[in-house]
Amino acid sequence: MKELKRLLSYLGPYRRDLFLGGLLVLVETAFELVIPVLMADLIDVGVENRDLNYIVVKGVQMGVCAVLALITGLLYARFAARAAYGWGARIREAQYERVQDYAFSNLDRFESSSLVTRMTTDVTVLQNAINGGLRPLVRSPVMLVMGLGLSFWMNARLALIFVVTAPILALILFFVVRKVAPMYGRLQKAMDKLNNVVQEGLTAIRAVKAFVRGEYEEEKFQSVNEELMATSQRTFHFAVLNLPAFQFTMYTAIVLILWFGGGMILGGSLQVGELTGFLSYVLQVMNSFMMISNVFLLLTRSLASAHRIAEVLEEKPALVSPAQPVEEVPDGSVDFESVSFKYHTDAREYALSGVNLHIRAGQTVGILGGTGSAKTTLVQLIPRLYDATEGTVRVGGHDEKDYDLTVLRDAVGIVLQKNVLFSGTVRENLKWGDPDADDETLWAVCRAACADEFLERMPDGLDTDLGQGGVNVSGGQKQRLCIARALLKNPKILIFDDSTSAVDTATEGKIRGALTKLTGVTKIIIAQRVTSVMHTDLIVILEDGRIHAAGTHRELLEHDPIYQEIYASQMKGGEENG
Repeated sequence: MKELKRLLSYLGPYRRDLFLGGLLVLVETAFELVIPVLMADLIDVGVENRDLNYIVVKGVQMGVCAVLALITGLLYARFAARAAYGWGARIREAQYERVQDYAFSNLDRFESSSLVTRMTTDVTVLQNAINGGLRPLVRSPVMLVMGLGLSFWMNARLALIFVVTAPILALILFFVVRKVAPMYGRLQKAMDKLNNVVQEGLTAIRAVKAFVRGEYEEEKFQSVNEELMATSQRTFHFAVLNLPAFQFTMYTAIVLILWFGGGMILGGSLQVGELTGFLSYVLQVMNSFMMISNVFLLLTRSLASAHRIAEVLEEKPALVSPAQPVEEVPDGSVDFESVSFKYHTDAREYALSGVNLHIRAGQTVGILGGTGSAKTTLVQLIPRLYDATEGTVRVGGHDEKDYDLTVLRDAVGIVLQKNVLFSGTVRENLKWGDPDADDETLWAVCRAACADEFLERMPDGLDTDLGQGGVNVSGGQKQRLCIARALLKNPKILIFDDSTSAVDTATEGKIRGALTKLTGVTKIIIAQRVTSVMHTDLIVILEDGRIHAAGTHRELLEHDPIYQEIYASQMKGGEENG
């Protein structure tokens, strides 16, 4: 309930719509409750005395009440819809903003599919709670209290039947809610699993087709789909039990009222009109019980979704800017001072251990190492995508924790190991580096990254649509576009994380030549090929998260056995083939 209260604070300007919707429900209920009283008078006075004028007057009054109830009901629907969908939009926006503030360590706690479910299905559940629950939530207690009051006013003896049936209905509701409440959480987790399989299958559809694994993926989907179906069936099997139980109790109460009421009419202590009006209140009271039970079920499911949404909103970003941050990065120098790092605090081993490395501003540094040697982990500490577990990382002479995060990351251009392009045109993707860049600047960075070679052959040039995830260009072309995007930032530090692996050697040489013309920019190049780093000012060899050796190409070739082995294995074939 605490999470739901917090989420209600996101109503903002839609709080007024919610209040007006509730007020209109009260007015509508009042009009509907007046109708049985008018009907009783119409029968007992108008029909009994055969007073046609009285019947017409009461009939007109009933019609006016019905029309006013209809109008207020329609107005309620409008305000409730605005409140529900406006509230949902604000909650989704708040979740998305919070996810943008997350560090990688925060994102590691949530699966992408789960975040999608929390921003879509869980929010929809809350919207449905407003749309489908506000009316009965306001209407039911009013109808229950007023209906019971008017029933006792009309005939206290018959109204005692409510005293017997109400506890039975309350017990039924209690057991249904108690059984169903934990099931809603499991239902949403099953939805997470389904979304995960769909997301993976669609993202990797080319690999699925290439390996002819369509049937396997279908079986995976069928498994999670059947799990969701079974969970839904179990949940709603119990959730709908309240309907037949309530109907049985309601019709039993009606039969008893007709039985005892008929006897009272025959005995002369009750009139037919009074019994007719009383039955109207019986139906209203029983329906109010039914609506209250549905509200409880909606609320129960809403609480499960509210808890999941609150987990996203309450997650504290692991990385934040200091209260008085440094607002400018002086230069591109990078210093690792006794740095150790592990991804989880309870991990047994460090991914990086005791790293001491000093990179001068404007220096070009190559990083070599086997798979799993923590090359990517090392460079991810520079733009503070993670914080060092131990030791200090300095950028431009300052501890990187002293910088405003935006300032620090703006000063670092990084081409990730996995090339990421977004739906849209080449121009739109490149402008991630600089939103204000003109065409001349865009073509300049494309030439530096050798992306102009294929862009000039495309009929739309910079306005070529890349498709979802850049599916319309090859792996090497993706890499060159990502390099151009990073160059457009004009950063003080450029990091290339194996970003020319899909590029041929000749093109890589051209890119390397263009990079050497960048003065005053620190360049850190992670590579698997010796030729990619042999011309750098410093080569660092990582092994098992530690710096094994550091030096120039000549120094390492003379003294380091690991570098000698890498060089020999990669260059031997080239020498033999000229």
